[in-house]
Amino acid sequence: MEKQEIRTFGRRHGKKLSARQNLLIKSVLPTIKPTKIPANTGLILEIGFGAGEHLREISRQNPEKIVIGAEPFMNGVASLLSAITDEQNSIRSEYKNIRVFADDVRDFLRNTDSKFEQIWVLHPDPWPKARHEKRRLLSADFLELLSNHLTNDGEIIIGTDHWEYFEWIEKQAKSTKLVKNIPGLQTIHTRYQEKNKAGTEAPKYMILKLPKH
Repeated sequence: MEKQEIRTFGRRHGKKLSARQNLLIKSVLPTIKPTKIPANTGLILEIGFGAGEHLREISRQNPEKIVIGAEPFMNGVASLLSAITDEQNSIRSEYKNIRVFADDVRDFLRNTDSKFEQIWVLHPDPWPKARHEKRRLLSADFLELLSNHLTNDGEIIIGTDHWEYFEWIEKQAKSTKLVKNIPGLQTIHTRYQEKNKAGTEAPKYMILKLPKH
């Protein structure tokens, strides 16, 4: 029997969605799945985009690139869809480059040969209890999977306000071929960052890249 993969996220559904949100999931979401991506197009991926504040920002900043968001929490997907559509439930012009994979990003990555210029992972669930550590997304195995989907100069940008998790990620990265840099980054504030459940002063960031040959 094939071993079942450990889930790295919690709930798939939260509070009841509005009628409009349900409509958007049924009618709009299928039209923006990341399936047929034009060749020679710059690609950006955000993993676990929450309500989509940062995803929308990088979409506006990079209109010439395809920006893919992966998020298994359907309430977050619904919030994004509400924000990127107009009164007629059509995608607003500034968000035409957004694609959404509403499930486990590992399933998407294992079924695509796409290479990304940037892969963002902001405020992943730290699973702080010792018995839940195996659920942490940014393990060495997952970082290796991401490294296979980077362009030569591509980068994985990670941000968390949970400093113990940050140190854990650093240790995981040492088991991969990726090279680490600790930058001073300022990214758009999201509602998850503002909650700051870890009670720290500010998020920490790291950038992981492929080694230069």
